[in-house]
Amino acid sequence: MDFTQRMISLLGRVRKQMNGAVAESMTTHNQKYGLNYGVSIATLREIVADEPKDYAFAKYLYQQQVRELKLCACHIADPQQLDTHEFPFWSRGIANAELAEELAFALLSKIYDINSLMGVWSTESNEMVAYASLMAAARNERTTSEVAFVASERTVMANPNSVYIAGGVVTLMCYIASRDKSVKVGIPALLDSMPDCPTKRRIVEELEWQLEYV
Repeated sequence: MDFTQRMISLLGRVRKQMNGAVAESMTTHNQKYGLNYGVSIATLREIVADEPKDYAFAKYLYQQQVRELKLCACHIADPQQLDTHEFPFWSRGIANAELAEELAFALLSKIYDINSLMGVWSTESNEMVAYASLMAAARNERTTSEVAFVASERTVMANPNSVYIAGGVVTLMCYIASRDKSVKVGIPALLDSMPDCPTKRRIVEELEWQLEYV
């Protein structure tokens, strides 16, 4: 089958699980897509569980204006084939927090060049792109503490009023601190280097209690 036939087959399985009420709710909460069947993330993960990794097919799906196909693409893409030259393709498609989080979870958290990704995406004024890189780094075993610190500072500077960036930085700091307790010592200096803004204040508030459990 060619890509179009494979997409139609996949879409047929998705449509059997469609939920109009959920789709309408997502629109109300600004999770907008061209077409949305309202299928849950958990169900989509089950649907693509047996799909073979196919990077080219995943890119084809990601370009479709259908929520479920974009999310499935995150799982079908082979992370070993995503290098720095491919970063712009994936960043262009990140339209909302749901897609940013699933892309981070299913694909970006497994790539080899995670530190390069943070370096490129941390200065993005599109908060969803920067948010995706932070959440991916918070799951990727190759993330280095040094790059995480620099990227966190840059994302706050580029997005001074973002709840998402604050949450991403907190998640990332807790992750690297869980791997290396000595990282905690450098976090106050990192916070001091950030400009005073709503994003920073939320980070300080959240980290104060979350790091106690790391």
